[in-house]
Amino acid sequence: MAAPVSTLKTLAIIPARGGSKRLPGKNLRPFLGQPLLQWSIAFARRLPQFDRVIVSTDSPEIADCARAAGAEVPFLRAAELASDTAGSAEVALDALDREAAAGRDYDLVALLQPTSPMRGPERWDEAYRLIGRPGTDAVVGVSPARDHPMHTFTVDADGGLDPWGGVQDLALRTQELPPAVSVNGSLYLIRTKALREERTFFPKRTVGVPCTEPWEPVDIDTEADWVVAEALATHYGRRP
Repeated sequence: MAAPVSTLKTLAIIPARGGSKRLPGKNLRPFLGQPLLQWSIAFARRLPQFDRVIVSTDSPEIADCARAAGAEVPFLRAAELASDTAGSAEVALDALDREAAAGRDYDLVALLQPTSPMRGPERWDEAYRLIGRPGTDAVVGVSPARDHPMHTFTVDADGGLDPWGGVQDLALRTQELPPAVSVNGSLYLIRTKALREERTFFPKRTVGVPCTEPWEPVDIDTEADWVVAEALATHYGRRP
């Protein structure tokens, strides 16, 4: 019999590397008056399901900011885990290994990307409900796809358009298309065992939590993303 989800220990990891080519310094940049990183830390510290909240970074400046905001930074991650090619799973596994070496083990890992600063606690309540079901190894936040895959194309060398995935029906209106969602980056919750075995936040038995508020799909990667994110946060009254 599976253990009740309320007894499972969760390590919440906020990955915040120092380098960003498209938006330099974004984790420390003020987002409506507060460092972007602080939004995720403030949310994580309020969530009762999290047993420990740590920031994984390679940057002493980010580490100082994180500690000032109330998060723990028990180590600085290695340079190879702070490159453009380092994946979130590798970063999380590194944190788990370091925690295990210190005698701290966890049943679940939560990942909170600083670039998705606006979250609702009710989505995490639902995520914990779902991961408590038999046969669920991971939960991710999903939002309605902005561009439906049945209305998108690939482009060949001559500029020709080919239906994405070989399926196309431009005659269908958006409301007539089958539902399509995309991962929004705001919520990742996974069983530690599944993360260690499959080394991804998308193991075979992954389910989605629908996130339908207009501000939930925000994922800041460019200057344009930043402008839109601040406008949405202001309009909908979001705060850290």
